[in-house]
Amino acid sequence: MRPLTDHIPKPLLVVGGKSLIVWHLERLAAAGFSEVVINHAHLGGLIEAALGDGSRWGLSIQYSPEEVALETAGGIVQALPLLGDSPFVVVNGDIYLEFDFSSLAHALHHPNLAHLIMVNNPAQHAEGDFFFNEGQLLPTGARKLTFSGVGVYHPKLFKDILLGQAAKLAPILRAVIDRHLVSAEYYAGKWHDVGTPERLADLDQQLSAAGYLC
Repeated sequence: MRPLTDHIPKPLLVVGGKSLIVWHLERLAAAGFSEVVINHAHLGGLIEAALGDGSRWGLSIQYSPEEVALETAGGIVQALPLLGDSPFVVVNGDIYLEFDFSSLAHALHHPNLAHLIMVNNPAQHAEGDFFFNEGQLLPTGARKLTFSGVGVYHPKLFKDILLGQAAKLAPILRAVIDRHLVSAEYYAGKWHDVGTPERLADLDQQLSAAGYLC
């Protein structure tokens, strides 16, 4: 995303008149969530300054800063003391989607170690991520979908990762998918992985044209 992210972290990039992370916060608040933990590394102070304590959205925001970026799983492990012992929802900060987070209520009480929201494979990731069949992710199959960046995780999923250790999420998920411990659901709504300036500009144009501009 450079040069855009030289001076602003990805979650604060603006589409349709709001930063990506504000779209998430508004939808989480509308779905009934009240507590949010945000982990950050690159220019994280700007995120804290922009969002504050979350009260403007009716949320309570706590922050988990990383001196060195720990990747997705490593960042979650560092934030676990703030997240508690129960399953929690994780949302990537560099995506846009119009997902109703209230639909995850059942997954927060699901016995599996993870529950992922899957989407159609975008052009830039046509091979997909995981095999999906009837609400389950499987080691093999006929239909691969792309992981949206939204998931529900049980803290036990991260038990083998050391605090402060950088760790990617995908290998951990593949290991428990092999054990048939990951449920999933298909989401067909609007979803964008904002991974390049061009995709960011295209999404901004789409939202603005649709009247999303605030």
